Amino acid sequence: MPQNLDRELLYVLHDVARLIRTKADQRARTHGMTRAQWVILSRLERQPGLSQNEMAAIVEVEPITIARLVDRLQAAGYVERRADPKDRRIWRLHLTPAAEPMLAEIKKVKAQLHDEITAGVEPATLDLMVDGLLKLKANLTSDGRAILRAV
Repeated sequence: MPQNLDRELLYVLHDVARLIRTKADQRARTHGMTRAQWVILSRLERQPGLSQNEMAAIVEVEPITIARLVDRLQAAGYVERRADPKDRRIWRLHLTPAAEPMLAEIKKVKAQLHDEITAGVEPATLDLMVDGLLKLKANLTSDGRAILRAV
């Protein structure tokens, strides 16, 4: 009997993630930015001083793409590059004070998206979902065998 793809976990996870990205892209565009730029700003708020290569891995893009995104953020006055004191080939990324209003807007939009996405879902259910997703994430990041078991 064919499985109902609407209820298959991996398909549902993929669809939900794609829909969230699409909504976040739309919201970022209304502020003249991209979701990737918002990710960079948000991550730098939590982890100042990341290198461009580290940021590329986080955003899941090539280093040249991060360089272009950071160029735009730097031109807007939100980010500055600082040379790494131990390796002059590496640029460390830091927020400027001008980024604060945009970070506040990102937080506001994130809260709105959260409320839209979780509307009608009980807090206890959300807690269980997060617990389950964290377990899935741990399985996927522990070693390659977990990925093979899931397929």
